[in-house]
Amino acid sequence: MTFAPEHIAGVTAHARLGAIRHGFRYGVDYVLIDPEAMQTGPRLFSRNRFNLASVHDRDHGGPLRAGRGAPWARQVLAQRGLIAPQVRLGLLTQPRFLGHVFNPVSFWLAMEGDALRAVIAEVSTPFGDRHSYLCHLPDFAPITRGTQISTPKSLHVSPFQQVAGTYEFTFDIRADRIAIRILHRNGADGVVATLSGARSPMTNARLVRASLRRPMGGLRTLFLIYWQALRLRLKGAKYRTRPARPQNEVT
Repeated sequence: MTFAPEHIAGVTAHARLGAIRHGFRYGVDYVLIDPEAMQTGPRLFSRNRFNLASVHDRDHGGPLRAGRGAPWARQVLAQRGLIAPQVRLGLLTQPRFLGHVFNPVSFWLAMEGDALRAVIAEVSTPFGDRHSYLCHLPDFAPITRGTQISTPKSLHVSPFQQVAGTYEFTFDIRADRIAIRILHRNGADGVVATLSGARSPMTNARLVRASLRRPMGGLRTLFLIYWQALRLRLKGAKYRTRPARPQNEVT
């Protein structure tokens, strides 16, 4: 079963914990699509070709800019024991706008009916690295809004945070809205990141408004990342050099 593409005009917020406090809050546009269907959508949205907004398989599922799309996600889930044919995939991601894309984090959602069985959080960095975190409960029991899933932090994401401690994921996937919370906990230090927004059918009008309200797509995302890094450096945050990337692709 497939579902029509959706648009999430969301909000992302970050709050740094510890001695040096820092936070920001931005509007952000995500789409939720069926990555295994070349579904029709509004005229201004495309799969694997240029448009005002688009999602390309090579942007997801595997190495950065060399992804395999949904077959990669299916393989990761099958290797961990989720092979049920009735499980469908959703990809929650920021689309390309006029060909430009950079996604700090995208989410592969494994759904069985209305039950969320697993999530692959696909994390990418401005340094050209990518690592994914597979979140699930024992026996792939349903993930509810009260579920917390912990996993070791494996990827160097920020030069102001150590590759240490754990991520704690919370997923609240409802029929009308999405809310995701990621807590990086490392002793007294850490970062809380959230993404939330209402789910709406994707339309040409919504895509045009998104491109006008938040222009330049991925270039805007990169600019905001570097701007917040500069603010942190000026506050006195310690800069850490980039360590070697993890050998494994998925934690």
